[in-house]
Amino acid sequence: MTTDTVDAGTLAALRTVSTATVTTQLMARGLRNTFLHGLRPLNPAQTRMVGEAFTLRCIPSREDLDQLSVFQDYDHPQRKAVETAPPGSVLVVDARGQTRAASLGHILATRLLRRGVAGFVTDGSVRDSEGFAELPLPSFAAGAAATTNLAQHHAVDINVPIGCAEVPVYPGDIMVGDRDGVVCIPRHLAAEVAAAAVEQERLEEFVLEKIESGAPLRGTYPPDEATLAEYRARGR
Repeated sequence: MTTDTVDAGTLAALRTVSTATVTTQLMARGLRNTFLHGLRPLNPAQTRMVGEAFTLRCIPSREDLDQLSVFQDYDHPQRKAVETAPPGSVLVVDARGQTRAASLGHILATRLLRRGVAGFVTDGSVRDSEGFAELPLPSFAAGAAATTNLAQHHAVDINVPIGCAEVPVYPGDIMVGDRDGVVCIPRHLAAEVAAAAVEQERLEEFVLEKIESGAPLRGTYPPDEATLAEYRARGR
């Protein structure tokens, strides 16, 4: 994990742009596999999310190890991850895309919220989905399952590189979420992607105005030099 600082201005800028715009900017930099496909927001009123990734890796569970009694240990990796994810971070769980058993439940998610964590992401399921639907914590998952995580998942590592929805996520990468889902920005690209994304959306607002007024795609989207000159002139 890198120790370079992602400044507050970068994070604030990313809160204003869409995941669609971010993926475009990442693709412009050669990164095509950054969107965590198949994950949906659990509370439609709480979809905007930005924070540094704090990861939890799971392997398949084993019956002799994964008994309900393990939860008596407050240092169980799942519980420890919930208690140590820093305020402002996003807890990202590698559940290997397996959804038969939940990655997390409403009580643990509420603890994340109270600790100031910015969001929760898993490529598995959650339980207590009715609670998540009302929880003011941006949460994204591939589904819902009543079964506890121990039936399918054995939490083993905290804050290591993981795969989530087939996307590589390194600790400290910047997770951005909205109604479309979640995208992962490599940490070292966060500042330049944020600045470029803000500018892209300013230009696209101008282009959309022209399309709404009846302009054809040719020359407008993508904008040709004449359209860009008109955009720049308006900016002055």
